[in-house]
Amino acid sequence: MPATIQEIDTYAKQWIKEAGERIRTSFPKTLNITTKSNPNDLVTNIDQEIERFFIEKINERFPEHKILGEEGYGDSIEKLSGIVWIIDPIDGTMNFIHQQRNFAISVGIYENGTGKIGLIYDVVHDELYHVVKGEGVTMNGEKLPRLEERGVSESIVAMNAMWVIENRRLPRELLAPLVRDVRGTRSYGSAAMEMVYVASGRIDAYITPRLSPWDFAAGIIMIEELGGVATNLRGEPLDLLKENSVFVAKPGLHEEILRKYLKDGKW
Repeated sequence: MPATIQEIDTYAKQWIKEAGERIRTSFPKTLNITTKSNPNDLVTNIDQEIERFFIEKINERFPEHKILGEEGYGDSIEKLSGIVWIIDPIDGTMNFIHQQRNFAISVGIYENGTGKIGLIYDVVHDELYHVVKGEGVTMNGEKLPRLEERGVSESIVAMNAMWVIENRRLPRELLAPLVRDVRGTRSYGSAAMEMVYVASGRIDAYITPRLSPWDFAAGIIMIEELGGVATNLRGEPLDLLKENSVFVAKPGLHEEILRKYLKDGKW
């Protein structure tokens, strides 16, 4: 008999807390740090150990489920049929290495392509953000309110400064007017953290031209559950099987930025 969403959720919450404790106990230890695609694309032995921890637990309890993980220890997935766990063991690895804060574990659980469960765990602050589709979003059990509309001039937008200088992904003049018009900008170095900050109302939008599915899989379930909007920078649905640009925001604000600054995707 297939596991229920409630059963899967119970184990997912238990495992993410266990994983967080493993990370906390690693702080005094020397990290084995290597690079992936470039000198700033870092991975540690802890990233790899945490991903393997989840895979062992999932395979033991739910052997029919598939796993898409950042460090490549999961399955090779070409379609989102059945139950798929999309896992980032440490989102914000550079912060983890340099600061031992401002990183999170991110787990999104999808059924036939629909987001059912999302968990993002801010390990250092012991804040677990959690959603089951249709049941609202909580932070450590406290329900988060639905997102309210917000205009550009009163908004704080999370965005890396590199996207308003010469870069290979976006015309630098595209977002510069937005930076001028908003109340403020922030950059936290962890997509999962920036997404839960939108969900919790700490910031109003998050914009980036490059994220992998494990970076946003959990966060977009939370944002949409609370009435926010999640698309790519052209206003199109996100693809959970490839790299995307990502734009998440409160209702109203998403439409205003997309129309006025992102030219309805026509750039």
